[in-house]
Amino acid sequence: MTAAPSLAPGEMAEKAAQIGIRKTNWSVGQLFVLSFLAGMYIAVGAIFATLVSTGAAGVFPFGVTKLLAGLVFTVGLILVVVGGAELFTGNILMVMAYANRQISLGGLLRNWAWVYFGNLVGSVSTALLVFLSGHYLFNNGNVGLNMLSIAEAKTGLPFLQATALGVLCNILVCLAVWLTYSAQTVGGKILAIIPPIAAFVAAGFEHSVANMYFIPMGLMVKYGADGHFWELIQKSAADFPHLTVTGFILHNLIPVTIGNILGGMLIGLAYWWVYLHHK
Repeated sequence: MTAAPSLAPGEMAEKAAQIGIRKTNWSVGQLFVLSFLAGMYIAVGAIFATLVSTGAAGVFPFGVTKLLAGLVFTVGLILVVVGGAELFTGNILMVMAYANRQISLGGLLRNWAWVYFGNLVGSVSTALLVFLSGHYLFNNGNVGLNMLSIAEAKTGLPFLQATALGVLCNILVCLAVWLTYSAQTVGGKILAIIPPIAAFVAAGFEHSVANMYFIPMGLMVKYGADGHFWELIQKSAADFPHLTVTGFILHNLIPVTIGNILGGMLIGLAYWWVYLHHK
C-alpha cells in the first residue's frame, strides 16, 4: 500500500476549519477530560526538558543545552496530537472556523475557556505528583535547583517581554499544529511537530500551558521542600524572590496567555485570509 499524499495548504485550511467545527461540539465533560490529559502531556515534556538541562551549564555550550531541552520537550505536543487531546494554544487556530462563519463566538470562547481550565488542572496536578515523588531531590537536589531557576526566570519577566515571548511561542506552536494537518501518517505528524516545537523551546519563548507546570513546580519546591533539600543545593527560598503566586499569575500567566492568543491568531487568520476568505 502507498501512503496517502500530504495535503496542500488550501486543503489544510479546509481541514482546519472542519476541525474547529468538531471541537465546538465536544461536551463540557469531554473537553475537560481531553484538556486535562493535554495539560499532563505538556507537563511530561516539561519534566523531560528540566531533567535533560539539569547540570548542563558549563558542560555544553548554551545553544546546545537549549536545543537538547527543546528536542525532548516535543514529546508533549506529540502526545497531544497523536494521542488526541485538547490544548489551548493549538486551539487558537479555531479562529479559522470562526472567521469563516462556521462557528459562533460563543462556541469559540466556550472551547477556549474549558480547555484552558482543564490544561491548568492537568498541569498543576502533574506538578503535585512530581513533587510528592521527590523527583526534585534527584542528582543531589540539582533537579530541584533547576526547577527553581526556571520558574524564577519566568516570573521575573517584565509584562511586555513576557507578552512578546508568548506571541513568538504560539506562532511556532500553531505552525507545528498547522503542519500536522498536511500529514496523513503518524510518522508524518511527529516529524512535522519536532522542528517548530524544538525551536520555540530552544529560543526561550513562553508557552502558557508549559508554564502551568514549570512555575507551580517551582512554587511547590520553594514552599514545600524541607531543610535537607536546601542544604543540598546550598541556597534558601529567599534566593528566588520573584517566584510567588502573584508573580506566576500577574507577571507570567496573564501576559504569556495574551501573547499566545495573539501569536496563534496571526497564523490562523493569515491562512484563513489566503485560502478561505474568498469562499
